[in-house]
Amino acid sequence: MMSVTKALLAGALLISACYAQTTVRLEFEAASVKPSPQVAGGPISMFCRGGPGSADPGLFRCENFSLANLINWAYGLGANQLSAPDWVSRANFDINAKVPKGATYDEFRSMLQSMLVDRFKLEVHHETRESAEYRLTVAKGGSKLKPAASKPPADASGDAPPDPDAPKAFHRDAAGYPTFSKGAFGTSSTFDGRTTMYEPRMTMHWLATRLSGLVHATVNDATGVEGEYEITLHWILDPAPAAGSPDDVSGPTLVQALQKELGLRLEKTANGTKDVLVVDHAEKVPTGY
Repeated sequence: MMSVTKALLAGALLISACYAQTTVRLEFEAASVKPSPQVAGGPISMFCRGGPGSADPGLFRCENFSLANLINWAYGLGANQLSAPDWVSRANFDINAKVPKGATYDEFRSMLQSMLVDRFKLEVHHETRESAEYRLTVAKGGSKLKPAASKPPADASGDAPPDPDAPKAFHRDAAGYPTFSKGAFGTSSTFDGRTTMYEPRMTMHWLATRLSGLVHATVNDATGVEGEYEITLHWILDPAPAAGSPDDVSGPTLVQALQKELGLRLEKTANGTKDVLVVDHAEKVPTGY
C-alpha cells in the first residue's frame, strides 16, 4: 500500500511540474517602447528587424510600427483576423528589445505578447465571425503579368545589393500616383486617396495574401499561375471591392485596377467563418515611457 501511495504522489508531483513548465511567462530581457516621432507630411520609414532566425537574433528593433501590426505578429494572425479600435492601426511605435539567447520563434512571439500586456495593458478575446471569401482568377482575355527579372549574381558588380530596409524615394507621377525606385521591396503608399503598390518579385499566392488585407476578407489564389512577377498597381482608395468597368473615368477601384493592369479578376465566392482576435482594451501610451 505504501508503494502505491508513493507512486501516486510521485505521479501527481510530475504532473504539477509539467503544468508549471507550460505556464512559465516568457519575457524579453529588456525592452524600450516609445511612440514614434511625429512627422509633418512626407513619407516615413517603417521596419522591423532582428530576433530569432535573423542575422541579429539577440536584438529586435522596430521603427514606426503600428500597434495593430505588433498584435498581428505576436498572435500569428492572418489577414483581417484582428478587430480593434481604429487608433490601434494609426498609432506607431519604436521598439528595442533584448531577446534571450537561444529563444525560438514561438518563444519570441510569446515575449511579444507579454510586452503588449505589460506596456499597453492589452486585453483580448477570441470570437468566431462570418467572413466573405474571394477568388483571384485570370480574367477573360488572359493575364498581363510581367515576369520578374532574373536575380543578378551577388558579385555582378562592385555595388552592394540594395537594402530592403533602407528608406525609399517617394515621388508622384503625372496622374498623382506615388512612384518608387525600381527594386524597392514591399512598397505601397497613398497620397490624396491615390494608391500605388509595387513589388519587383511576387507570386500569385503572395498577391492573394496582400489583397486579403486590402479588401478585409479572405482571398484565395485560383489563377493557376506559377512563378514570380513584377507587380505594379494603381487605384483610387476604396474601402471595399466593387464591380465596375475598368475604364471608369472617376478612377479605378482595386478590383478594376487588377483587371486593367494585371489581367486578373477578383470574384466573391462565399461567406464563411474565421477566428477573430478582439481587442477589449489597450492603452494609447505605453507604460514606462
